[in-house]
Amino acid sequence: MNLLPLAIYIAAGLAYAVHFARRQPSVARTATTLLMLGVLAHTFVIGMQTMEVRHVPFANPSRAISTFVWLLTLAYLYLELTTEERGMGVFILPVVIVLQLIPAINPGTEYADPVLDSPWFWVHVSSLLFAYASFALAGVLGLTYVLQFKEIKKKHLGYLYTRLPSLQMLDVMNSRAVAVGWLFLTVGVTVGVIWAAQARALAPDDPNLQAMAPGDPKILFAILTWGVYSFGMYARRRMGWSGRRAALLSAVGFVIVLLNFLPLNYFVTTSHTFQ
Repeated sequence: MNLLPLAIYIAAGLAYAVHFARRQPSVARTATTLLMLGVLAHTFVIGMQTMEVRHVPFANPSRAISTFVWLLTLAYLYLELTTEERGMGVFILPVVIVLQLIPAINPGTEYADPVLDSPWFWVHVSSLLFAYASFALAGVLGLTYVLQFKEIKKKHLGYLYTRLPSLQMLDVMNSRAVAVGWLFLTVGVTVGVIWAAQARALAPDDPNLQAMAPGDPKILFAILTWGVYSFGMYARRRMGWSGRRAALLSAVGFVIVLLNFLPLNYFVTTSHTFQ
């Protein structure tokens, strides 16, 4: 089922690339339309998987990545429609396509676990996924800001300058994405603590719950991510860190998010996982 949204995302990515090169309004509208169709197809897939397991499908790592891609695409679409800036699509869609390849190739299987039968768990994971999607968007915006900044600094206002949003617009978009991500990450971490305490009382011998200790790599990376973006929020408001510094910090934060989201899920066996 994950192949259909992947195919549409690829078509949308090609359309965004053509628009970036030629700046044709008709191609831009086609790109946005294809992306909307991709989101609709992806929504249908997630809906079917939800009916299958009777909850939002993100306890399995591959399905969690699929849900993350869906949220990232929704966040980008919202940003595009509210700012009417389509120049970022050529940078966002490659991230979407590469990540969606994982559930398309290895969809995984999600099993029912009584420990997960709690609204606190679903709020916890949903908030974290939305936070990571916002940070991914902020990271791409930050890298784009750096590219635009370097081109302006060289006084060579060429290919990228005429196609990318202004530095001011990129900084505003980055700030919004980070603020939303930080809010949902804070909610996710807080609710996760509440859920873990309740779950341990109900199932003290569950191995996944026992793995949820301060030394758990997933927990450490989540706390590190919160610390990095909390500093970024503080630095922007109190230390005047905006523009290039904020963009670089967003890029660093995005690397931490990717490390937490991909290698830890698939290659580190000491972290808690429900699959």
